[in-house]
Amino acid sequence: MLQELTYKIAKCCSPQAGDDIIGYFKVDGTIAVHRSDCAAIHHVQVERLLDVNWPEIQAAEPPSDPEETDAAFDQLDETDYLILKHHQEFGLDYSIVVSETLGLPLEETYKRHRRLRELGGVARVERRMIQYRKNIVKGKWIKHRNHTYYELTPRGEGWIRMFEKKT
Repeated sequence: MLQELTYKIAKCCSPQAGDDIIGYFKVDGTIAVHRSDCAAIHHVQVERLLDVNWPEIQAAEPPSDPEETDAAFDQLDETDYLILKHHQEFGLDYSIVVSETLGLPLEETYKRHRRLRELGGVARVERRMIQYRKNIVKGKWIKHRNHTYYELTPRGEGWIRMFEKKT
């Protein structure tokens, strides 16, 4: 299974479609897209540089107006919003911690994570080194082992915006 990637256009060189580009895998798991001739690229860890292309970046972009294009949003409720918001605030996490944090029954959280993944709002994190609870323990890295970690997708980010527009 391929993991959904999140690309961010670098502000230092502002590459445009058609420019020669290169990706930089950032600590937060996103890929910063720079022009190949960007001066900032000369000062980064070369092992984090990736080959990227415009078609894959454009395919990963969320819809421009998710309210008009995302029927799955109608299947969500306030509890789904709280789970998505948890991932927005804390980053990668697994169902046990989300359940404890939000005061939800564990089985309910498992079901919600599964459904949110099927709808495309969160993605399972493949085995890799991850930064642990980004707003809780600064700078601690762990190896993804016995838990199924989830992270928010661009579609999930759009759902959060839609929930917050409604209120």
